[in-house]
Amino acid sequence: MSEPLLRVSRLFKRFGGVNATDDLSLDVCVGEIHALIGPNGAGKTTFIGQLMGEIRPDAGDIHFDGASINALSTAARVRRGIARTFQITELLSEDTALANVALAVQAGQGHSFRFLGNAGVDPSLLGPAREYLTAAGLAERTDVRVSELSHGERKQLELAIALASKPRLLLLDEPMAGLGAAESRRMVDTLSGLKGSIAMLLVEHDMDVVFALADRISVLVYGRVVASGSPAEVQADSQVRAAYLGEGDA
Repeated sequence: MSEPLLRVSRLFKRFGGVNATDDLSLDVCVGEIHALIGPNGAGKTTFIGQLMGEIRPDAGDIHFDGASINALSTAARVRRGIARTFQITELLSEDTALANVALAVQAGQGHSFRFLGNAGVDPSLLGPAREYLTAAGLAERTDVRVSELSHGERKQLELAIALASKPRLLLLDEPMAGLGAAESRRMVDTLSGLKGSIAMLLVEHDMDVVFALADRISVLVYGRVVASGSPAEVQADSQVRAAYLGEGDA
C-alpha cells in the first residue's frame, strides 16, 4: 500500500483542563475523501487548525507527502499543497467573483501585494481564475459582485479560491453550513466532480452529505478517534451511535 498523503500520529493539544486532541492518529490517502465527524465540542475545527499550523500541538507528528511539517508555518504548508475552507467565508464583497479568484491566483504565484490591484485585468490571471470558478460550479457567475452572490455561491467561491493554490489536500470545514437543500446538492455535485483529483479531509455535520461523498469516515469524540472505516462500517458501529446521543465542537 502506498504511503498516505497525510499522516497524523498521536496528536495532543490541551486547553486548560480540556483535551482538544487526545492521542489523535489519522491518515488521508491520495485522491480520497476522508470525512471527520463527531458531536459539537469534539475538537474537529481545532484539529484542522493544527494541520494548517495555526495551532501548535503539544505533542505528536504531522507528515505530509512523506515529510514532517511540524515546524512549518501556515504559508509554508500552503506552498507544500494544503489548503482549507472555513465555516464562515471572508471575501472582497465589492469585487467580482472573478477578481477574487484572480487575486488568489496572483498570490499563489508569489507576486508582491503592491500589484494586487492589477489582478482583475491581467489575462494571465483571469484565465486560470475562470477555470477554478468553473471547477467550483460558478462558471455562469464570474462577473457578479460577491455582495450579490447567494450564501451557497459564496461557499463555492471560497472553494474556487482554495483551488487557486493548487492544493493536493483540501481541508473542508463545514462546507454545507448555512446552505439550503438546493445549494447543498450543488456543493455535493461540485465536490464529487473534484473527487479523485484532490484529497480532501471533510468536516461536516450533515450525515447525508458525509455518506454521499466519503470513502472513509473517522469519528472524533473528546479529541480522540473512537471509530474509523468505510461508511458502512462506521454506520454500524455502536460507539458511533453512542457519540451522537446528546453530546454537543471546537
